[in-house]
Amino acid sequence: MKNNQRKTLFVAFVVSLGGFLFGFDAGIISGVMTYATPEFNLEELQVGWVVSSPSFSAMVAMLIAGRLSDVIGRKKILIWVAISYALSALLSAYAISYTMLYLARMLGGFAFGAALILAPIYIAEISAAKNRGRLVSIQQLNIVLGFFAAFLSNYYFNEALTNASGFLTSDNVWRWMLGVEFFPALLYLILLFFVPKSPRWLATNGRLPEAKVILNELHGPENAKIEIDAIEKSISEDRNKEKVKILALFKPALRFTLFVGLTIGILQQITGINAIYFYATSIFKQTGIGTDAAFAQGVLLSFTTVVVTLLAMNFIDRIGRRPLMNYGMGGIAISLLLCAYGFSQATYQLKPAAIAKMQTIEADLLPLADIKYTNDVAFKNAVKARLGNQRYTENEGTILEAATTINATLVLIGILGFIACFAFSLGPVMWVMLSELFPNKYRGLAIGFVGFVNSLASSLVQLIFPWELSNFGNAISFLIFGLIALIGFFVLLKVLPETKGKSLEQIEADLVG
Repeated sequence: MKNNQRKTLFVAFVVSLGGFLFGFDAGIISGVMTYATPEFNLEELQVGWVVSSPSFSAMVAMLIAGRLSDVIGRKKILIWVAISYALSALLSAYAISYTMLYLARMLGGFAFGAALILAPIYIAEISAAKNRGRLVSIQQLNIVLGFFAAFLSNYYFNEALTNASGFLTSDNVWRWMLGVEFFPALLYLILLFFVPKSPRWLATNGRLPEAKVILNELHGPENAKIEIDAIEKSISEDRNKEKVKILALFKPALRFTLFVGLTIGILQQITGINAIYFYATSIFKQTGIGTDAAFAQGVLLSFTTVVVTLLAMNFIDRIGRRPLMNYGMGGIAISLLLCAYGFSQATYQLKPAAIAKMQTIEADLLPLADIKYTNDVAFKNAVKARLGNQRYTENEGTILEAATTINATLVLIGILGFIACFAFSLGPVMWVMLSELFPNKYRGLAIGFVGFVNSLASSLVQLIFPWELSNFGNAISFLIFGLIALIGFFVLLKVLPETKGKSLEQIEADLVG
């Protein structure tokens, strides 16, 4: 690999470390809520708000980050992103109340909202057409690496607590889980000082000589000239156009690209990916495998994501965006429907011998002995009526492990299948296509708008998922996600364009004219 290729790869990796921190935060909260929920005695919607509140604040950041970066630059915003991540980690770890916890997490939400928007914009602006898909996909790789690191961290913290080693207790273990995010945030901040400003942003703001220097360093003189010529042509054509306003995104010329962007942006979230990631430990506990095994399966889930994302990065510029997305959406629908079927076959029954082992709650559960439930909602409500919400939450893993009869392997296959299919389709392909679909002049604003809608969908899914499980049950919840994915498969099959191997300017000419 040539020096300029190494530098481009390094820059893309560093800029997309904001994605790593997003993935780390999302994965960490899955384990945190196992301990924070009973400590603050949270109800379902409160749990949902702690988990989803960063996505609500991310909506605001996504709406303004692209446009703000058009004014003051991509790099400056990313530096503030790293600082916000670090502060959020520390404040979350020291939270003394439910309110402080979600406010601290909302600060992190502002950070990852901006990061998820700016990284693909920046990387697309330093990339050549032949490797843009792979480089933009580094953001998704960093997200899944963050998930993996978080689930691994949670697993070891839980193991240390289970083995009663050191200073960890059920009251403070979640604080350590949250606090460790400070260290990758600090590393991100330091490395950002070693990346250049976006050459396309420099050129757009009348600093073409600086842009040429950076493009020469990243691509070499020959390829840099091709990029510079394309940028100069695009800037020249934009001079006579009106200033960009959000209503401009709804012009007839942009209507198709906006529809495609919004479709994949919404589908990425309403098929339930963040319900799986953010509540992975809780979902695995629903299969009756116990709390410790649930943490271990979270590691397996995140490892699967990393492996498949690496494969997707290798093929996205070879096979193309459209085939990966279509096959992935079909696999997502099948996997979610498989999960729904697996949960629908579950039964729940507490045997006297199993109740006898739960010494602190034995007397309360004895009236439920040998009663068989075919619905998880009815079973949980019966147990909560005996124990109360807080005591049930503290003992949920143990109770479900003792009572549940289910084909846990079938559910695990469905969840891993969903994760794998997402990791080579909606995960990386969405951000690649968003960085390509929109004209240079509209890119920051358009990606910010789609990101806002994407984050809104994400936050709503995260907010209502605990309530959904509590009121609809596991089977119906997964059935809803599966049917949405099936509809999405047919929509994308009809409307999704192919952008592989085309320059940003060529894509603009093809889709916008």
